Amino acid sequence: MLALGLATAPAQAEGIGAEADYARANGGWGTEIGAGYALGIAGFRLTPGAGVYIRDGDTDLYGRIEATVALPMTARIGAGVRFSADDPRPYATIAMPLLPKVAIKANAGPKYVSLGLTLGY
Repeated sequence: MLALGLATAPAQAEGIGAEADYARANGGWGTEIGAGYALGIAGFRLTPGAGVYIRDGDTDLYGRIEATVALPMTARIGAGVRFSADDPRPYATIAMPLLPKVAIKANAGPKYVSLGLTLGY
């Protein structure tokens, strides 16, 4: 019965969002500025995105995709993969709301960590 409900649940667009993070990626510390589009499906959210990584005046483009689920009244947790000049980097992610459309977010994985804010979604 539950499986039938999940299979027939409509996809709901959650919209565009942006984030700014201080991150260690591509072998050094820098700033990530990106945007994405969240798509909610049966309590889960899939968020593809892209942005620019700025370090020491140099810029690198990156892409990412995250799959998350909301924990009631606490946080959104999940996993993602970041694609850049290096190999794809898998990571775990957690976002805790500060305001209705603002959250503090952290990502951590092999050779990649970040901490920042999201707006929207």
